[in-house]
Order: sequence, then structure tokens, then C-alpha cells
Amino acid sequence: MKQSASKYKAWVVGVDMGYGHQRTAYPLRQLASDGNIIHANHYQGIPSSDRTIWENKRRGYEFISRFKRIPLVGQLLFLVFNEYQKIKDFYPRRDLSRPNFAIKHEYSLIKKGWGKHLISELNKNPLPLITTFFIPAFMADHFNYRGQIFCVICDADVSRTWVSLNPKKSKINYFAPTTWVADRLKLYGVPEKNICQTGYPLPLENIGTKNMEILKDDLRRRILNLDPKRKYLSKYGSLVRDYLGELPKRSDHPLTIMFSVGGAGAQGQIGIRAIRSLIKEVKKGAVKINLVAGIRSGVREYFYKEIARLGLAHQVGKSIEIVFGETMESYFRIFNEKLRKTDILWTKPSELSFYCALGLPILIAPAIGYQEEFNKRWLLSVGSGIPQENPDYISEWLYDFLNGGRFAQSAMEGFIKAEKFGTFNIKKLACYG
Repeated sequence: MKQSASKYKAWVVGVDMGYGHQRTAYPLRQLASDGNIIHANHYQGIPSSDRTIWENKRRGYEFISRFKRIPLVGQLLFLVFNEYQKIKDFYPRRDLSRPNFAIKHEYSLIKKGWGKHLISELNKNPLPLITTFFIPAFMADHFNYRGQIFCVICDADVSRTWVSLNPKKSKINYFAPTTWVADRLKLYGVPEKNICQTGYPLPLENIGTKNMEILKDDLRRRILNLDPKRKYLSKYGSLVRDYLGELPKRSDHPLTIMFSVGGAGAQGQIGIRAIRSLIKEVKKGAVKINLVAGIRSGVREYFYKEIARLGLAHQVGKSIEIVFGETMESYFRIFNEKLRKTDILWTKPSELSFYCALGLPILIAPAIGYQEEFNKRWLLSVGSGIPQENPDYISEWLYDFLNGGRFAQSAMEGFIKAEKFGTFNIKKLACYG
């Protein structure tokens, strides 16, 4: 790990286990020392014992994700696993600071030395430490990291597992994306002074500066595609102009839907069913579908095979694109670039829920686990999420929603209500104090 003398830099620490924590860290890479994000489970010099623990956790998670698809037995196993991530009802307000089994287990490993090497390396130059996963924060706290410790939460609500054994004595500061998270952390015993409601860190390449010139320019064109009958604009055109300025006469791209599946591709068949229903529109170029495979070559090949089976192989690169990157960084770069001409983001309610702040209506695929259920609730409360109907009939309900202005309304609700400046706020608090 090369060291930086700049007081305006930080150690940005993530884990390369799934997309969520890495996607959250990606917009913060500009704060990272030498521009590099450190992966706590996969960095140069990591002791083999530490690597083994991380690898066992990754394999366990992926096994449960795959096994979940097996009827009855797999679903039962996932229910047991999901209990470790359980988020209890918020009301009535009560003390929820008692540690759960999952936290005790993580700390039992940390007390045996898991993560000590990482923290000792970072302590050679104790820059502010910003992590998008709770375990490196626990490690830093336990092994007396000499710099400030910041933990970025990447869901709209959070389980007790994210908070240390003794939160009242902990040095960990939390960056909360929502008021829900901030209030929840207080129930878990985190002192109010250790909680900053920053918003979720969104990619600056989709925002621009604090004037939001990129975001506004993209949204002006998106609104035209989302409101073809001008139902929304006929009522709220003045509000749209107040926020975005004058709209262009026409959009610069066809109606575009981004379908982003989970890392294991378990929901990929939903996207294929949607293409089958929209096959006429896709052939005419009236609708474009971006299928997100991430870094999973198996998911990419599945999409190619199913598209060919529909007789649409010639449309790949035209009305159908497969979003894929050889590395996580290249995938995020391509994904964010494609978002600029995306009109509807179709995804399960993961960390991508916060992308509604970019003026993207979220078409909500089925949630998996407690965090995603709460993300869905948050999206609906903001007004920027619309639960999917049967994908086999999207050629019907998609146009009902478009012609009624429902997607346009969701786009503006997310843009107006959801926090857009999380990346700016985190930089200011962590690196400038």
C-alpha cells in the first residue's frame, strides 16, 4: 500500500464480495490514496489466515445464494441465513443495542487476530479510513487505528450487525444515506455525534458539479421519453422547468430500459421474458433494452443464448446491449456511462435504489432479504419506485404507465426528494473535517 502525505486523501476500504459494497466505494475512489480502493479481503500482503476467513465467508454467501433456488430446502436455508440480517420493527422505539449472534461471531474472529495486519499497515499513515463494509470498521476500532474511522451504509435501513459490540465506546462514525438509518443507529446505541446523514455516494460522472449540469441535462431528455402523451408535463411542466430549465424539443435516444440483475444472475430470466413481450418494439428500434451482466461471463453468455433463441441476435449492439466488464472497475464505468441514456432502471431494490436521486424511475423487481424489503419500502415512500407487473405482459403495462405519466412522476420525485450529494458530503466530512 503506497502512502500519501495529502491531508485531503483517505484510505477507502471495501470488500470484493458482491456488487453492493464495491459500487458504494467506487464513487469515493477519487478520495482514495493514490486513487486505489483497498479490498480488505484481497490486498497485497494479506496473511493467508485472514484470506482464508474471508474466502470462507464469500463461499458461504454464494452457496446460499445459489442454493436458495432449490425449492423448499434452499428457501428454508435462506430464511435461516436471513435471520442474521434481520431488521426489527422500528416502532415502538426501544433499546436495540444488545449485540446479536452475528456480531459476536465476527468479533470472536477479530479478537483472534483477523484484520490486525491490515490495520497495522494502515496505521503507518493514519489517514481517515472510509469503509463501505462494517467488518473493516470493527477491525480498525478493535486494533486501535489512530485515524478517524468512517463506515458508509449502503441500504435504506440497517441491521444490528453493522454496529460494534459496544457502540457507546466505539470510535466508528457512520455516514447514513437516509433518516431511517440515522434513527435506527440511535436505537442500536450509536451516539448521535457519531452519525452524519450524508446521503448515498452517487457517481459524479452522472451528476457533474454541485450545479448538477450533467444530471439535469440527462433528465431533461429522459422526461420526454417518460411522458410521451405529456400527461405529467401538462400538470407539472412549470415545476419541471423550475428544477431543470427548458426542455429540448425531442429526446436524443429511444425509450431505454436498463435491467440490472443480481450478481449470481438469478433474476436474469425476468429480463428475457420482458424482451419476448416487447419483441416487436425491439425489432423496430422503438425500445432499447440494456441487460446488465456485471462481471459474470456466465450471465453474459446466458443473455446471448436466450437472445439468439428469440431470433434477435442481430439486435445485439443495436436495440439490445449487454453491459459487461472484465473487471469491477470497468463494469462500473460502463454501467454509469449507459445510465446517462437510460430512462427506466429495472432492478431488485439493492443499493441501486439510491440511484433514483439521478432522476431514474426504479422499476422494482422482487426483493431478496430484509435489507431489500426495507429499500423497497423507502423507494415507495419517496415515490420513485414502481413494483413490476408480470414481465410477460410488459408490452401492455409499460405503455399504460408511460402514457399516464407515472414514470415521469417517479423520475421527478426521486430527483427532488432523494439526496444527490452524498459523495460531496462524505468528502467534506471525512477529508476536510
